[in-house]
Amino acid sequence: MRLGVIGYGNRIRHMINEVIRQDPSCALTAIVDVRQDALRQELRDQNDGIQYFSTPEDMLDSGAVDGVFIGTRCSLHTPMALKVLPTGLPLYLEKPVATNMEDLYRLKAAYEASQSGVVVSFPLRLTTIVQLVQEIVASGKIGTIEHVQAVNNVPYGNVYYQSWYRDEQETGGLFLQKATHDFDYLNAILGQKPTDICAMVSKQIFKGTKPAGLTCSACEENQTCPESSLLRKDYTKHEWTQCCFAEDTGNEDSGSALIRYESGMHVSYSQNFFARRGAGARGARFMGYKGTIEFDFYTGIVKVHMHHTPRVETYELTAGDDHFGGDPLLAKNFIDIMQNGSPSLSSLDDGLTSALMCLAAKKSAETGTFQPVSWTAQASKAASV
Repeated sequence: MRLGVIGYGNRIRHMINEVIRQDPSCALTAIVDVRQDALRQELRDQNDGIQYFSTPEDMLDSGAVDGVFIGTRCSLHTPMALKVLPTGLPLYLEKPVATNMEDLYRLKAAYEASQSGVVVSFPLRLTTIVQLVQEIVASGKIGTIEHVQAVNNVPYGNVYYQSWYRDEQETGGLFLQKATHDFDYLNAILGQKPTDICAMVSKQIFKGTKPAGLTCSACEENQTCPESSLLRKDYTKHEWTQCCFAEDTGNEDSGSALIRYESGMHVSYSQNFFARRGAGARGARFMGYKGTIEFDFYTGIVKVHMHHTPRVETYELTAGDDHFGGDPLLAKNFIDIMQNGSPSLSSLDDGLTSALMCLAAKKSAETGTFQPVSWTAQASKAASV
């Protein structure tokens, strides 16, 4: 299988390497990237069979690929996908699938007219821990799920304020960057459609009066600031790391949402970007009348608390690297789609629904209103503006 990539960034590079690791008959054969000259030099010794194309159209017209990966910055995910979908080629699309409502509707229409098998980069839904929770829920052990409390306290949140991710025009905000994963695994476990959402965000920490464009290397406080890249052994590119307390720092630093589902039950979700070290957490509590399931991706522990008997069941799983073990399964699924036409385990339908929820949450936070999670309702709103 010949792999082509549009936007050869770190994340998509990791996924392509995982595909090749699992099936060495797959090979990276085509790249479209604005850093073409630098990549030619970097990859010369690793793979001299790569063709470099100036445009996605040139690559797609060449017939040189059997599957396409899109790893551009976020605002280009939809425009690039719109070029690939008409070809019918299998597509691996990074999240978020769109950063605004207009792009989301364009992508939905193109997908419905396409024959492409699409894998969206949602590894959490495929992790062992989510699969176990789904199994327990399906067994009826705790009854039907009537309430969920979910959390994502991000211990590496500095990346959203000190790198290109700080540009809200590029990211679409942090619901689209982080909650899109969490909303997706929640949807997968619940097996229900969301109907309404309300949300609130705040920016209390990562703001300030430092000059726009200031980097850690140029800051006089780089030996004392707790966010200084010079003091973090795991983040050494301080020459371009930007100040997260500058006047041009974007993105909220916490956000919460309430989501109503078609059965009438609701989910509360909260994410935070200034928690650090052991305060990091990512997981949820699923509550039925008979019992509660709780889990955390970081610990790999699942607990089932029975409500009417003195019993707690504990499962200790290997959390795994690469998005808690989900990335290898995404890679395998994409290989199966290319080779056998298998169904996607993380489809563009899933990606579209999650992005619709995130964009509705963003709109809710901006307007202080409940927003419908409905394609027709959102289209009507857009038409009336």
